[in-house]
Amino acid sequence: MTTPRLRGVIAATATPVHPDFSPDIARLMPHLRGLLEGGCDAINLLGTTGEATSFSVRQRLAVMQGVKDAGLPLERFMVGTGVCALDDSVVLTQAAADLGFAGALVLPPFFYPGLDGAALLAYVDALVARLRPGKLALYLYHIPQNTGVPWPVETVAALAARHAGLLVGVKDSSGDLEYSRAVVKAVPGFDVFPSSEATLADATQDGFAGCISATTNLTAADAQTAWREQGSAAGRSAVARAATQRGILAREALVSSVKAALALRYDDPAWARTCPPLLPRTAAQQQALLVDLERAGWETHAVIA
Repeated sequence: MTTPRLRGVIAATATPVHPDFSPDIARLMPHLRGLLEGGCDAINLLGTTGEATSFSVRQRLAVMQGVKDAGLPLERFMVGTGVCALDDSVVLTQAAADLGFAGALVLPPFFYPGLDGAALLAYVDALVARLRPGKLALYLYHIPQNTGVPWPVETVAALAARHAGLLVGVKDSSGDLEYSRAVVKAVPGFDVFPSSEATLADATQDGFAGCISATTNLTAADAQTAWREQGSAAGRSAVARAATQRGILAREALVSSVKAALALRYDDPAWARTCPPLLPRTAAQQQALLVDLERAGWETHAVIA
C-alpha cells in the first residue's frame, strides 16, 4: 500500500452555506478549483475554518461526494473526519477512503477533557481497527484551545509507531511552534504542518512539511512563493505579506473574517454567511477589514484561478 504524502501550502478551506446554514456545494467547487490553480498544493476540507462541527454527518458526506463528483483531484485533498462519536468518525473516515481522498484529519475525542495518553491510544486504535483504509493517510489534528484535549508529543510518537504507514502526520493549530518542533524531533519522517504562513520562511530548516492555514484561502499565491523560494528575497517578501494579512484577519473571529474577505473577493455577499453560533462580520467590520487588507497589499478582486 502506497500512502499519499501531502506537502506544501494547504488551504483550510471555508465552506459557503445557504440561508438555512446547509453547505452550499455549488459555490464551494469554483473556490476549491481556484485555490488548487492559484497557489495551493492541497486543500484541507471540512476543518475548523470549514465549520465542520456545525454540519451533520449527512451534510459532511454530501460535501465530500460533491468534491468527488466535481472531478477535483482527490489526491490533493485531506478531509476532517473526527467527531465526538467513534462510529461517526469511522463512517466519515471510511467514506474518505472509499471516495479516494488522500488523507483524513482526526480530532481527539474532544468532549472529555483531561484524557491521558492511554485513553487517546485506545481511541485511535479503535478507529483504525474499524477501517479499511486503502491508500488513505491519517493525520492528527492538534488544536487544544478548541478541543481541550491535546495530542501529547509522547502519545503522537507512540501512535506513529503503532500505526506506521497509515498515521503519517499532524496538523498543529495550537500556535505553539515549540510543539511542532518537538514532534519533528520525536517522530522522524512525520509530516508536521503548523497553521500559519509565517512558518514557511524556514519550513524546510525546521523539518515542517508545509502549512495548513485558514488564511491561505486568500494568500495562496504569496504562500506558495514563500514555500517554493525559501531563503530568497522574493520568498521573504511573500511570507511577510502573507503573515501581515493573516494578522489582520485574525484580529476578529478568524472564520468570519476569512468569509467576509471571500465575499469581497468574489463580490458575492452569500460567502460572508456563517453557521450559528458564529456571527458574520458587520458591514462596518467588513469595510474596515477591506481597508486594512488593501493597505497590506491584498488585491480585493484578484482572480485566484
